[in-house]
Amino acid sequence: MIIEPVRRGALWVTAHPVGRARVVRTTVRSLQAARPARGPRAALVIGASSGLGLATRLTAAFGYGAATVGICAERPGVPHRTGTAGWYNASATEHELRTAKLFGRTVVGDAFSDTVKEHAARLISEELGGVDLVVHSLAAPRREENGTGRVDRSVIKTIGAPFTEKAFDPRTAGIRTHTTPAATPEEVEQTVRVMGGADWRRWIEVLQEHGALMPGATTVAFSYVGNRWLAPTYRDGTLGRAKQDLERTATDLARLLAPHGGRAHAAVMRALITPASQVMPVQLLYTLLLSRVTREAGVPEDTDGQASRLLAALYSGNGGVVTDQRDRIRLDDIEMRPGIQAEVRRRWEAVGDTADLARLGDLDRYAVLARQLHGFGVDGVDYAADTDPVRPILDALIIPSNPRRPT
Repeated sequence: MIIEPVRRGALWVTAHPVGRARVVRTTVRSLQAARPARGPRAALVIGASSGLGLATRLTAAFGYGAATVGICAERPGVPHRTGTAGWYNASATEHELRTAKLFGRTVVGDAFSDTVKEHAARLISEELGGVDLVVHSLAAPRREENGTGRVDRSVIKTIGAPFTEKAFDPRTAGIRTHTTPAATPEEVEQTVRVMGGADWRRWIEVLQEHGALMPGATTVAFSYVGNRWLAPTYRDGTLGRAKQDLERTATDLARLLAPHGGRAHAAVMRALITPASQVMPVQLLYTLLLSRVTREAGVPEDTDGQASRLLAALYSGNGGVVTDQRDRIRLDDIEMRPGIQAEVRRRWEAVGDTADLARLGDLDRYAVLARQLHGFGVDGVDYAADTDPVRPILDALIIPSNPRRPT
């Protein structure tokens, strides 16, 4: 089929396997060109098919030579219908691992499921003897509770009163006013159950039960803080409440792992353009301005750069990880510099339409990156060519959500 870019609102319906494979290959070649000497031996990345999770898996494997296991819930391509970009990312990653003669396995299934956790833990124990790095990188809209059938859904809402501000509309590339509604107490609780630390804790417990954690293992989960003027949409909202729960979980897991020489951290990352950011219109406008400001200041950073900094911080051997008073690794240090924040705020006040955003923010770069995240607009790809949307993930362990209906 001829695969063309199709969107519904802020979400992409199609993805191009050749384009995504080329993007993954470019990242791999860059990482292989400068491999540090010391890093993880074996890593499990939960949520490994896009964004920071994908970047961290690629960095661990091709930057440090680690064996890797990735967990993801993605849809494969079938004749005349494309798979998700995440499926093609996982397919390309496994292909690159085989080419480089590195161990890699992808487990496709619901990461919230204990069945998936147990299969992954047994695989790790039997084939690797354990992992020394566990990265929890899930951004999910829903979670089904094990054993009860209860379904919780995460929402992006404020806590208290609604909040109205400027926003970026990815459908029109325009600036509009957006009101983030206030969540009910039940919505807050459900978002914490989906996006907080409970699932991270459960993964570590299951890995321990199956002997899949090496002595001295490190585990990390991603958090975000952001600035004060947009805090109602994130840090002081439902997502922020979930991230605070995740940060408390890091403290609990650190105590759990300490007797075995292990450690646990929440890593506060910077605002980035990722698939998950497309559904946060206020935050997305801020990120487009931040991206331009940091680039002009000579300190640009993308998901690959953040993943590289994270692993360098964990394995630099210079006396340990530098953390803040809450024991969080702070990789948002560039974003939160007072000068950077002041300039972003100045541009925020000045931006009123698409022309302003093109002048003050990274609108053009966003348009390119948003397409490339789904495999389109990548140099060297013939988009007029007949392309097979069916791409296997080599040696994948596929665990259907409904065992009576295998996929």
